[in-house]
Amino acid sequence: MDEQLTEAGGKTRLYVTGDLGENRTLALDEGPSHYLLHVLRAKPGNRVLLFNGRDGEWLAEIAQAAKRGVTATCLNRTRPQSVGPDIWLAFAPIKKTPADYLVQKATELGVSALLPVFTRRTIVTRVNLERMAANAAEAAEQSERLTVPEIREATDLGKLLASWPNERRLHFCDEGGDARPLAEVARGASGPTAILTGPEGGFDPAERELLRAQPFVVPVTLGPRILRADTAALAALSVWQSTAGDWR
Repeated sequence: MDEQLTEAGGKTRLYVTGDLGENRTLALDEGPSHYLLHVLRAKPGNRVLLFNGRDGEWLAEIAQAAKRGVTATCLNRTRPQSVGPDIWLAFAPIKKTPADYLVQKATELGVSALLPVFTRRTIVTRVNLERMAANAAEAAEQSERLTVPEIREATDLGKLLASWPNERRLHFCDEGGDARPLAEVARGASGPTAILTGPEGGFDPAERELLRAQPFVVPVTLGPRILRADTAALAALSVWQSTAGDWR
C-alpha cells in the first residue's frame, strides 16, 4: 500500500525533531513511532506528512516499521516553512484537564511560546512540561501549523518580570482599574507581544501594583464579566489575533 495514511478523512501529519530534506531518511521520535506502529498499524510504503518547525512540511514514505522504531524517507516538500505571529502567552497554571485544553487551544490560536507563571493565588504548585509539549505538538499536527510553541520553564511572577525583554509588550489582563479594552489596544499594534492572565482568584493587589509599575506592561480588560482562567487566556488570544495577528 503506497497511499498516504489517513485519519478521520484527513492526512496524517506528525511533528518530528530530526532534519527534513529531499531524499533524507530519518528515525522518527518515540511518540510518532508509537503512534504509527500501534495506532495506525503503519507498514513500509505508507506515506505521511512530517514537519519540524524549521524545514517546512514534507511528504515522506515509511522505509521501516519495526518494534525498534520507524524510519521514513522524505520525498518532496509540500509546504515551505513560514513564520507565525510572535505572541507569547504567560499564564498562571491551572488544574490538569483545563490546562491540557488551554495548551491545545492556545496552540491552535497561533501562540509562539507558553510561559507558566506562579502567582500568589495560584493553586497548582507543579507543572508537567513534557505533558504541555505533547499537547502542543498534537495540536500543531491537527491544526496544520508548521511550528510548535516553545514551552518555557515555570517561574514566579517576580522573576518573570525581572528578566522580561523590554522590547516585548506585556498585555496584562487586569480585572479592575482603568484598563483599556484589549481590542482597542491591539488595533494597529505591531512587534513582539505577550499576554498575561492570572489564576482563578485573580492577581492580588501587590501583584497588580508591581505589574502596573513596569514600563513594558500594558493593562487591558476583556470586558465586564469575570472569566475563568482558561477562558480569559483563549479570549485574549482570539481578540489579539483578530485585530493585530494573522486572522486579519
